[in-house]
Amino acid sequence: MQRQHDRRANKNRDHFTEHEKRSRISSERSVGRPEVWSWKTASKESLCLVWQKVKVQLMLSMSFLTVLFWYCRRLYSFLAQLLKRWSNYLQRQLIRNLSVLPEVDLLGYSAREWKGETKQAKQMREAYEELFRSYHIKYLRQVRRDNYSVIRAVLFQIFSQGIPFPSWMKERDILKLPEKLLYSQGCNWIQQYSFGPERYTGPNAFGKLRKCMEALKTNWAEISTTRDHEERGSMCNTLFSDENKEYKLYEAIKFIMLYEVIEAYEQIKSSDEPVHNLFSLLFARDSSSDPLSFMMNHLNSIGDSICLDQVELFLLGYLLQVKIRVYRLHRFNTEEFQVKYPDEYRREWNEISLLTEDDRYYHIPLFRM
Repeated sequence: MQRQHDRRANKNRDHFTEHEKRSRISSERSVGRPEVWSWKTASKESLCLVWQKVKVQLMLSMSFLTVLFWYCRRLYSFLAQLLKRWSNYLQRQLIRNLSVLPEVDLLGYSAREWKGETKQAKQMREAYEELFRSYHIKYLRQVRRDNYSVIRAVLFQIFSQGIPFPSWMKERDILKLPEKLLYSQGCNWIQQYSFGPERYTGPNAFGKLRKCMEALKTNWAEISTTRDHEERGSMCNTLFSDENKEYKLYEAIKFIMLYEVIEAYEQIKSSDEPVHNLFSLLFARDSSSDPLSFMMNHLNSIGDSICLDQVELFLLGYLLQVKIRVYRLHRFNTEEFQVKYPDEYRREWNEISLLTEDDRYYHIPLFRM
């Protein structure tokens, strides 16, 4: 009995010990759980707080970037509009100053310029239609109507086509021509040379002539060596929109004409070698029987009150070594509708074309097949 009682006591003691252990573990767990949940909650709260701060910063940054983008867009739009207006203004100024305007439709130009049913208007429209139909001239470039018109039209085409110096200019230094006439040939009367509207310069004529020759030589060399057609066209537009520069070119051409006339006159007097027939025609005129009268009665007025006449067109083509083909619309349906200056030329000479309605003002025809 005693043993049985001891076994029961031990069993109860073991049961009590096991229960005590479970109670202790349960108590320990109940004490640790609030610590775990407290850490998780604190972590979440910290993350939420950080996110709120980051979110505010992101929102501020996005707002700033939005405002900055809007401001830059407005600034870009403003600058683009300003640049466009400035570009349009410069383009209008350039076109306004251009002495050779951009190409226009030939028949459209004819319809605008020759309205009405008069005999002259009908003849001009027929002449333009003939150019369009038979000669494949589809466009033209209008040349400023002043007394440099024909020289401008010729020189512009020489430059725009990249035609090089004539052979005789390559062999001589054209910058020395004014001094050569003064010191070698004693042509003191060149002091009476007039630069278009500027009628009298006196001793300053030689310095001004040299500047004109420098302008011609420099610009001709620069443009003729430019191979790109568009770049060459842009250079021509720039040059022929500056009156001061382009007038120097024309005066240089006038002086070269005078120089050639003096050379031919000296050859005729000395009978050293034959001269071109055009000089015989030129000296046959009462108004240009010698170089001085040629300068006083013709060259000095070119650019001021008169243009080149037919004989001087021969001379211009001869000294520049180009074949000038002129369509004379007022001579439509006659043999003089199409004329070449000079009539005798070398095969290797380049050809340029002019269009005139009255032998006074000239335009540039453009061919299209």
